[in-house]
Amino acid sequence: MKCISTIIILTGLMGYCACSQMRKTSVSIVGEDFYINDLITLKGKTYQGVRLEGLLPNSRMVQGIFDDYNEETQHLWIYPDTKKWDADRNTNEFVNAMSNWKAHGLLAFTINLQGGSPFGYSSGSRQRWINSAFKSDGSLDDRYVHRLEKILDKADELGMVVILGYFYFGQDQNLNDEEAVQRAVRNATTWILDKGYRNVMIELNNECDINDLANRSAVDPYDHAILDYRRVHELINLVKSIRRDDRRLLVSASFKGGAVPSDNVLESADFVLIHGNGVHQAEGITSLITAVRERPAYKAMPIVINEDDHFDFDKAENNFMAATRAHVSWGYFDYRMKDEKFEDGYQSVPVDWGMNADRKKAFFNLLKEMTK
Repeated sequence: MKCISTIIILTGLMGYCACSQMRKTSVSIVGEDFYINDLITLKGKTYQGVRLEGLLPNSRMVQGIFDDYNEETQHLWIYPDTKKWDADRNTNEFVNAMSNWKAHGLLAFTINLQGGSPFGYSSGSRQRWINSAFKSDGSLDDRYVHRLEKILDKADELGMVVILGYFYFGQDQNLNDEEAVQRAVRNATTWILDKGYRNVMIELNNECDINDLANRSAVDPYDHAILDYRRVHELINLVKSIRRDDRRLLVSASFKGGAVPSDNVLESADFVLIHGNGVHQAEGITSLITAVRERPAYKAMPIVINEDDHFDFDKAENNFMAATRAHVSWGYFDYRMKDEKFEDGYQSVPVDWGMNADRKKAFFNLLKEMTK
């Protein structure tokens, strides 16, 4: 394990535009710790003797700007009360819920410009719905951007960090070619910087190694080779090359559940993104984290689990606590399981963004107890 101290600060000297001078929240990294507004997160806090300082407790909320441009599949997402889908309602209810998440100790959440499976998990058949903030040529869709801006503004106001994903497997095929993918990266990164946001970190794409899944029929894989883990560092470096004054965005890419990131990604990323899906025992999370830190390319930087569908929050041993003991930020991932109600899950569309289900309450109550 390498012990090189890494310091990355996102704050600019005077900001790029007038709006940046009004921003309230910035995120930065010092070694393996996160800072918000130049103060270490959860300063002075411990839980059951475990140091919480520097961690970024988070939740996967990728459907915050979801829409579907395929009229043949829009009926799948209708609200139970109105019997119709409403993208603006979805975002507005997301924004209205954010202050309660923060009051319970949530410091960050992941959203994605191409969402995630609106069923929680999808079979390998082609995803027919069209959910993308990028048009086919890589330009930005104004309607998506408007909804995204509402969320980023509220997060900035509340002092929260946003892990913003750009691409999702099953939707990247909606971009014409590799040039369109690169253009999309430039456009999204430039928009964030021009708006002066300093509380946004980038997840270039979700599970960049998904094409190596043993059961290929289980997913709709990435169509563009540049989004595969073997080449995704090219896009990570592209994000890092785009600056406003001395500011750039922190960036990484995530890997599928239980997988250790490749060295090319570890070398280029500012922080590590791993997933706990498929890791059914707490000791498995500990082993996964150890394996990451033992990689030759790992340097001192934060490790973040921003997707894990294991719970057991009432037990002494669970994935959340195992990650926390290893000084790794843990991310709650919940979806509506078979025969569950509208209130269940944050991944399944339509989403109830409140805390009106038992699993949600259990997570947020434990988080509040830990961080109070």
